[in-house]
Order: sequence, then structure tokens, then C-alpha cells
Amino acid sequence: MANEVKTLNVEGMSCSHCENSVKKAVGAIEGVKSVAVDLGGKKVTVEFDAGKVSVDVIKDVIEDQGYDVK
Repeated sequence: MANEVKTLNVEGMSCSHCENSVKKAVGAIEGVKSVAVDLGGKKVTVEFDAGKVSVDVIKDVIEDQGYDVK
């Protein structure tokens, strides 16, 4: 399966701790290749193998960290 890149709008991230917790949680998902967090833009860009993980799973993991995915 080809890798997909998806940018999600995420509310509630405000500091480097927020950035690190999102990167760590999303990066631990099987099939995720890379995670980039833009605190100022309130965005999380994820490269992942769509055959192993869905966008919904990634959103759920971010929301489990206490952030709102729009």
C-alpha cells in the first residue's frame, strides 16, 4: 500500500510538551512513518501506510491525548 500524508487541524496544543505527547502517541501507531506538529498553525501532519492504519485511528489517538481534532 502506498503511503498517505494527511494534515489534521488540532485544537488545544500550546507548548512543547503538547507537541511531544502528540508526536510520541501518534508515532507509536503501527503504520505511521512520520509525525510533524505545527503548534502555531495548530496542525499535525502524519505520513502513514493506509493499509495498516486509518485516519480515524490517528484522530482517536490524538483525542485520547486530550486534544480536539477538527
